[in-house]
Amino acid sequence: MSADVRSKSQTQDRAPQLPSPPDNSAAEEIGARADTVWTRGFGSAPNVAKLASREMKGVGGRVAIVDGCRTPFCRAGTDLRDMDVIDLAGIASAELLARNGLSPDEVDASIFGVVVPSLQAPNLGREVVFRAHLPMTIPGTTVSLACASSNRAITSGAEAILSGQCDVVLAGGAESLSNVPILVSKGASRRLMELSKAKSLAQKVAVVSRLRPRDLVPVPPAIAEYTTGMTMGEACEKMAKENGISRCAQDEIAFLSHQRAAAATSEGRLAGQIVATYPRPGFDRAVTADNGIRADSTQEALAKLKPVFDRRYGTITAGNSSPITDGASAVLLMSEKKAHSLGYAPLGYIRSFAYAALDPGTQLLQAPAYAAPVALDRAGLKLSDIHLVEMHEAFAAQILSNMKAFASRKFAIQELGRSEPLGEVDLDRFNVNGGSIALGHPFGATGGRVTIQLLEELRARSLSLGLITVCAAGGLGFAMVVERE
Repeated sequence: MSADVRSKSQTQDRAPQLPSPPDNSAAEEIGARADTVWTRGFGSAPNVAKLASREMKGVGGRVAIVDGCRTPFCRAGTDLRDMDVIDLAGIASAELLARNGLSPDEVDASIFGVVVPSLQAPNLGREVVFRAHLPMTIPGTTVSLACASSNRAITSGAEAILSGQCDVVLAGGAESLSNVPILVSKGASRRLMELSKAKSLAQKVAVVSRLRPRDLVPVPPAIAEYTTGMTMGEACEKMAKENGISRCAQDEIAFLSHQRAAAATSEGRLAGQIVATYPRPGFDRAVTADNGIRADSTQEALAKLKPVFDRRYGTITAGNSSPITDGASAVLLMSEKKAHSLGYAPLGYIRSFAYAALDPGTQLLQAPAYAAPVALDRAGLKLSDIHLVEMHEAFAAQILSNMKAFASRKFAIQELGRSEPLGEVDLDRFNVNGGSIALGHPFGATGGRVTIQLLEELRARSLSLGLITVCAAGGLGFAMVVERE
């Protein structure tokens, strides 16, 4: 870094910064106010992986994303509540293979992501082999990377194809947050283990007599960081304060999500991506659309909602956060050579991808701002070259925090060791068919959904380049560049 660049940045950092007014728009936050984003200061930036631009090709050429589909995304406790992750992933996968007329014998591997697996069958990737009626000789693997689990499944499949281990991989993910296991206390767990080993009635009575009422209180599930104890919402509320994100801008992002998702649904732009799903127990009705979209949402209505995580000073509400959701997605990957030999015209190709990780006690959901520059560098591209951007919306505050980091010169210098920022995301090219705030967020399935949604829209608009970013618990972030011919 040159002395004049460093001196100028330090002067800017010393300038007084006023608190964020309550009516900053999203465009103002990611434009004029980009440098209010949080940084560690000079000399404290994390190590950011670097790799020179190179073509991502293996023995069979590029990694082709041939096709993809998903179940409807439904709020937990509603339409899909009686279906587990195996049901959901099996439906998406079987439909994907049927749509493409692919012989089951062509599939080399099944890789699926899930955050809360079925306790009875924790290897979802293997269970998909059975549910999709694939040969039992096909290996099935399960991966977990929080909200980026299906992205990890897709890139694991891509790596297998690039190395020549596979030609065809079925990848994706699922989540059934209606069916999260409820834990019992350690005391109850010990007594139950002792009860299972007791042989006589007297021994069993003795074990039961040691149970106390407090032992029987269930332990509720919590989406919290193991290392910090903070829930994801609490951590994002911290980010909103540290990055100076206005409530108005958050509600604007949420409104755009619902508005665009409602328009895409009514105009049929998402219909082809969604598999008609017949829920248990009767299988007598079809669920064909996402049920969390609020077509009548307004910024005025969103502004009236109370903060959830910091009830006195907070800005994050149920309206500008993604809802707890059930659903699954599946993506068909092939080597370029294999796809062409079978006569497929792929939706697109993976040009590059990158992962990043941060201290979860700092900016938990900011890692996409570190992963995206690396993915773009590896693709030999700039943000200005990208035609559409698809960002997972865990919270509107997280979206705005990452967008500010993209556009901030201060962040580029102090956090990334770069002289220039990545660039400003054009809101007209961002999540054009809605995002997770409206469509929902089944943790293990969202990465597949954003991949399919982006490639389908690039095709519809005759565009070629897209960028995906996903934040994840643990301070993790993912970015991927896709291309169409």
